Amino acid sequence: MSNVASCPTCGSKSKIKETNGKTTYQAIQDDELVKKIGQLKKAMQKYKEKAEALARQLEANT
Repeated sequence: MSNVASCPTCGSKSKIKETNGKTTYQAIQDDELVKKIGQLKKAMQKYKEKAEALARQLEANT
């Protein structure tokens, strides 16, 4: 997954690439942003499920 931040010039959401110490920003279209948010939600859901499973396992062992 690429890094996303606000562009310092225009304030829009942009992909960040760093090459040879130079940072470049590429604007993200709305559909790309929705896709990124979906990816983040899926990743967070997986993390949450793993954390809950570990919590249940700890409870069962104590």
